[in-house]
Amino acid sequence: MSPWHAARPGDPLSAIDTPALILDLHAFERNLERMAAALRGRNVRLRAHAKSHKCPQIALRQVALGAGGICCQKVSEAAVFVDAGIKDILVTNEVMGDVKLRHLVALARTARMGVLVDHPQQVQALATAAQAHAVTLDVYVEINVGANRCGVAPGEAAVQLARQIVAHPPLRFAGLQCYHGPAQHLRAPQDRAAAIGSAVEAARMTRQAIEACGIAVECITGAGTGSFVHERDSGVFNEIQAGSYIFMDRDYGDNQRGEGDIAFEHALFVRTTVMSRTSATHAVVDAGLKASSVDSGMPTVWQRPDLRYLKAADEHGVLSTADAAALALGDPLMLVPGHCDPTVNLYDELVCVRGEQVEALWPIAARGALL
Repeated sequence: MSPWHAARPGDPLSAIDTPALILDLHAFERNLERMAAALRGRNVRLRAHAKSHKCPQIALRQVALGAGGICCQKVSEAAVFVDAGIKDILVTNEVMGDVKLRHLVALARTARMGVLVDHPQQVQALATAAQAHAVTLDVYVEINVGANRCGVAPGEAAVQLARQIVAHPPLRFAGLQCYHGPAQHLRAPQDRAAAIGSAVEAARMTRQAIEACGIAVECITGAGTGSFVHERDSGVFNEIQAGSYIFMDRDYGDNQRGEGDIAFEHALFVRTTVMSRTSATHAVVDAGLKASSVDSGMPTVWQRPDLRYLKAADEHGVLSTADAAALALGDPLMLVPGHCDPTVNLYDELVCVRGEQVEALWPIAARGALL
């Protein structure tokens, strides 16, 4: 943790030390409302994914605007949000290991907790832990709908897991997890639509197979910022797990918008300062790998098409410019991160800015919650 803050509430934007993670509150609030409006009046609810922001202040605002709960990716992440008062959390992951299971069932004493399975051994482990601590867990069968990561094949394998869950009274079969991660970043809208169309059919077929055995499938959950309009309109999904919509990043910004897609705005930035000019064509800023994740590519320089972020070292970012006079030592710049989730995890707090003034500092309380 840094020994001091990058800014204080009331400071002007110009006084923020760098590198700092900036949240444009105007754009952020418009993004929140656009998602709420996109689901209003429909039989589809938002379960906002908190791995994008790791910040209780944001999760509480999402719930206040209608989110039925949140998603977390790790049990330790969920613990931060339970402590902040969030009472309905789905861990969108398989959980293995006695220590993690003890933590999970402990959280279930005060919050409704869900978890995923894709193997019979996981079901047995969850049942044993839940019974030992006299709690109930919501359990979802994860279906591989195209990500080729976790999840069982659609159809019979899912039926068998659902049967096993129902046979263990400490567990409640809650539905199906059908998230297609790679589809979120298919650039062409027709490619995203086709990928989600296939996922929808896999979910529909699996639901029918499970219900044919007399087991109700109450929830089919999944979707992300890049595809949720397709799941929303499918007639199959009744819950979506979008997270990045509140911030947006360069990678999502590279998607071509299709008809009906929602125009979310960039709200998350890394403020940085030009610290070196040793060449007429290059500049170095103080935001490198430890300030902005580059797993999805380099950040872009906000509203500066004349500048290109070329490469990152630990504490340095190298920019190129064709105009030697375009940058001076000490100039501030705003970067749009390539990938918002891991970038947020690099910081202790969000510097929340309204217009030209710092309004608040929000702790990224679940930063580093990897267990």
